[in-house]
Amino acid sequence: MSGINPATAPFYSFRNRLKLVHGGKEYFSVLSDMIRQAQEVIHLQTYIYDYDETGMMIGEELMAASRRGVKVYMLLDGFASRHLPSEFIDALTASGIHFRFFEPILKSESFYFGRRLHHKVLIADNRFSLVGGINISNRYNDMPGDPAWFDWAVYAEGEVSYELFKVCVEFWYKSPKQTRAAIAAIPPIAFPHDWDCAVKVRRNDWVRRRNQISRSYIEMFNRAENDIIIMSSYFLPGRVIRRNMVRASKRGVNISLVLAGTSDVKMSKYAERYIYRWMLRNKVRIYEYPKRVLHAKLSTYDEKWVTVGSYNVNDISAYASIELNLDIMDAEFAGEVTRHMQNTIEKDCIPITVDNLKNYDIVTRFLQWWSYEVFRALLYIFTFYFRQQEDQ
Repeated sequence: MSGINPATAPFYSFRNRLKLVHGGKEYFSVLSDMIRQAQEVIHLQTYIYDYDETGMMIGEELMAASRRGVKVYMLLDGFASRHLPSEFIDALTASGIHFRFFEPILKSESFYFGRRLHHKVLIADNRFSLVGGINISNRYNDMPGDPAWFDWAVYAEGEVSYELFKVCVEFWYKSPKQTRAAIAAIPPIAFPHDWDCAVKVRRNDWVRRRNQISRSYIEMFNRAENDIIIMSSYFLPGRVIRRNMVRASKRGVNISLVLAGTSDVKMSKYAERYIYRWMLRNKVRIYEYPKRVLHAKLSTYDEKWVTVGSYNVNDISAYASIELNLDIMDAEFAGEVTRHMQNTIEKDCIPITVDNLKNYDIVTRFLQWWSYEVFRALLYIFTFYFRQQEDQ
């Protein structure tokens, strides 16, 4: 139970039930069940959609839903999903699915360099929703002999699903008039009063002047009294996050980072390790997850609050990509998340200490420094436009 006063918690909805969903087979089982149960409308928005066994499986479920009369809308990022074969897209549209790319490369009317649709969300009938960091691809699924990347999502049933529906509609339609009509056509659902889980939709999109998820992280550092645990796949915090992290540490908050031991972006991992010394000097605990690629974006503090979604703690997510998270203020749910994260730390992670860093040879240290400088330059290039907007 959330046990919080709606008057002191703006923008939260309260009639919700939640379930933490592990990536891999569990996630795609929940996703498939939601599609099968849908009766009226489905919105799927994701960054990567691959034409592989997982992509074909979800595609078949969506086409079956469309053929039985469900209105299905698929919005995929025009860069990350650009390799989808035309034959597959033709099959989707032939079944009645409404399909399009977000900002296709070289064909966009208003392309901003670095602005990509990074959402990973599915809404069914404005009642059920699934939000996390998981794309539609074999690498995020458990395949024979090849377990999924480590990731998390949240399944929600309740009022927050209608709020997510409105976000999806806003990105689907290009005119405010069409957006308002589509939202008005499907009124919100009344949910039981004994559902009591406070959830808030948070977004980052600088073109639309939204920096909500970044503010959520800053609020977490400012409000935490005891413990913060951050699980992040590409952790390269900008100056604002770093400043607030240091303030929280100096205040006596125990900050633990669960980071990738093996990354799919090697330069990012080298750059990340370059700032390990800075983090350890500021009494931040670091744990690397070595078993497989860690792709999760999940944070919590004081067993009372959680944020989960597509947002990575770096300047691409802060200033360029379009991100979507759920903030959850609920002691029971936050306690469950904290236990999962602590269990991962205790059983599956390697603690990083100053002695570990001494094992890096001079070549490795140079690569870390070089990767950090190159990555920082790339981040600056990708986020230059949006930083200019912030300064205006």
